[in-house]
Amino acid sequence: MNLKAFLKNEYNLEVISCNAMSGYASSNYKIETLEGKKYVLKLHKNEHNIFERLEAEHRILSILRKSFPNSKIVQNVLKNKNEATILSFKENGFAYARVISYLEGIFYAKNKQKYNLVADLGYKLAQLNNLLLNFRNAYIETNRHEWDLQNALWSKTHLSAIKDGNKRKLAHHFFLQFQEKVLSEIPQLRHATLHGDINDWNILCKEDKITGIIDFGDTCYSPLINEIAIALAYILMNKSNPLEWAFHFLEAYHKVLPLKEKELHLLYWLIPTRLAVSVCQSAYNVQQNPNNPDNEYIQISEKPAWNLLEKWIEINPICAENYFRKACGFEPLKPPNIEVETKQRWQYLGAAYSLTFKQAIKMEQSAFQYMYAQNGITYLDCYNNIPQVGHAHPAVVEAGQKQMAKLNTNSRYLYDIMHQYSEKLLSKFPNKLNKIFYTTSGSEATDLAIRIAQTYTQKQKILVMQNGYHGHTNMGIDISDYKFSGKGGNGQKNHILKAEMPDTLRGKYAFDDENAGKYYAQQVIDLIHTNQANISSFICEPIIGCGGQVCLPPNYWQYIYKAIRDQGGVCISDEVQVGFGRMGRTFWGFELHNVVPDIVTIGKPMGNGHPMGAVITTTEIANAFANGMEYFSSFGGNPVSCAIGKAVLEVIELDNLQENSLKVGNYFKQELKKIQPKYKQIGDIRGEGLFLGIEIVTNKETFKQNTALAKQIKERLKESGILVGTDGPKNSVIKIKPPLCFTYANVDRFVSCLDNILKNELA
Repeated sequence: MNLKAFLKNEYNLEVISCNAMSGYASSNYKIETLEGKKYVLKLHKNEHNIFERLEAEHRILSILRKSFPNSKIVQNVLKNKNEATILSFKENGFAYARVISYLEGIFYAKNKQKYNLVADLGYKLAQLNNLLLNFRNAYIETNRHEWDLQNALWSKTHLSAIKDGNKRKLAHHFFLQFQEKVLSEIPQLRHATLHGDINDWNILCKEDKITGIIDFGDTCYSPLINEIAIALAYILMNKSNPLEWAFHFLEAYHKVLPLKEKELHLLYWLIPTRLAVSVCQSAYNVQQNPNNPDNEYIQISEKPAWNLLEKWIEINPICAENYFRKACGFEPLKPPNIEVETKQRWQYLGAAYSLTFKQAIKMEQSAFQYMYAQNGITYLDCYNNIPQVGHAHPAVVEAGQKQMAKLNTNSRYLYDIMHQYSEKLLSKFPNKLNKIFYTTSGSEATDLAIRIAQTYTQKQKILVMQNGYHGHTNMGIDISDYKFSGKGGNGQKNHILKAEMPDTLRGKYAFDDENAGKYYAQQVIDLIHTNQANISSFICEPIIGCGGQVCLPPNYWQYIYKAIRDQGGVCISDEVQVGFGRMGRTFWGFELHNVVPDIVTIGKPMGNGHPMGAVITTTEIANAFANGMEYFSSFGGNPVSCAIGKAVLEVIELDNLQENSLKVGNYFKQELKKIQPKYKQIGDIRGEGLFLGIEIVTNKETFKQNTALAKQIKERLKESGILVGTDGPKNSVIKIKPPLCFTYANVDRFVSCLDNILKNELA
């Protein structure tokens, strides 16, 4: 049928132009008549309940049209010659047609945006919502669709369509937070009939005024706050200061339709949830229709959403809520009284505990490389190596939740997840390392590894590294020079031998000297020879962490490993801090030294913060340990731990975190070395991957450790929102060991802050 003829016959419109417009669920045409009037012809296919949906939409438009008589902010629905608004149209697969008025204006997405425009949108959207607050419609209330924000988890099923691991985890994180923080609150929230899709292509404007709100096709009966969240999700895109823009919108909205504190509390989580829905739907559409010519546009239009999600993860939820509360005239959330809470801590805990900073931080939540304090500050975590794949990684969290809801028992029973995890874990090791003993911590793994070594060799002496640290058990302390030679330590026991830590900064041979490894190893070999045939094991970290991130010279371990084995001992690599891809170049630290240990201990990052540890060894050694005394750990290798550990390995692979550690770690060292020549106090920059150390000295002639300045830098970085630690014999080394999802932008921020701090502290 000729569209012009149809419009003439049904509406008595003399059409002079009929041009196609973009549309999502309908085919649209812009109509211009001889009288100079403009309309939109919309053609609809016979989808489920389409007639009921259009009728409900027309009722809403009628109510709103009457309430906005001057501004004409919503479209008017034309009636045909028989007073009908929905007409039968059986052509080209369509079923129905309707004509609505055309609204003038520029799409919000294309308009120059100002605070006044955002405030006007808040004002007009509040009017619209207020008018529909008590509007009820059976179809709208019973119709459920995936764009209704309360149904956000429907879109979560499309997460796998997002191929970029760093992006996927962001969407996944906010889906998980929606599930944990919002879902149970929905029944208690105010519900209303909402537009449901206040995006930047459904808003028309002229200069600083909103002239139209179009497309009521996603109308839903949902929590009122969802309308605000959806609008803000689009308003805040491409904004350098999103909270400021949100403030102006909410301030205007609240004056017309007051919001409740509970609604504002949830708003921080609802905004990114809408973005997560949007990017998941887009990725899924591209996956299902790979040859769609619109795919390039879809992916380009996703970019602002991803940018906002990346920005949002850096915003402390408490900081955001206080912005929202201020906009609506509520008092800010009460910050913690750190002095009082510190006193409470010591009321309950033993004095042997410590706090990292002079002024303690009270943490509320965390996500990936960010930690959120209760005072509203977001901290960039450059120090916590335990959350290997990132704080609260949703894939790891959900793996634990699901398994905990299914089964948790001990290793005296059979369960699939232990076999699945064990196979995956051992696939990361050389073939000869093929037996696992599960524990609940790295300290327990150390203790067990020494027991196994002594049982296998029938020897008692243990060779350890100066400044090494291997745990807090009695055995852990006995073999940790960092502890037994430190404050409160009882000194070196008779059965402990201590190798001097290679000093490639101040010693005879520098790290890159080809003779360094042999020279420093010879000192240890001489010690081994004086204790011939009495050493059960040599235990060492591939990089000496508590010693100050000290890298051992090339071939050093090869010489020592041979000497230990020649006299009947075994070699133990402590991978608790450096394993699981942190080294970048290799998955395990021992691989840096081109050796294969007899025993490996792992812990901390294994469960991304969940208490896990393990000893990995050979069949021969494991069989020798089976001397009649059963090995059993109540919680070691339990189903929940195995599920979590398996998820950690999967995330490392899917998100390419080992590669990220290599690339970002190399960039980190490169950027630090750029500023090193400016300051004689930066004595050394060392490490591998995302396990780095910055040695702070008094000068580069003596390389004397500068403990006071290192402490100052740590505290100043904290004031700048960056967390690091200090370590080494004199606490003069800034330790950097962030989650492996650390980014180039995080590096730039750190290096810039360090540069400014040194510039100011040394001025």
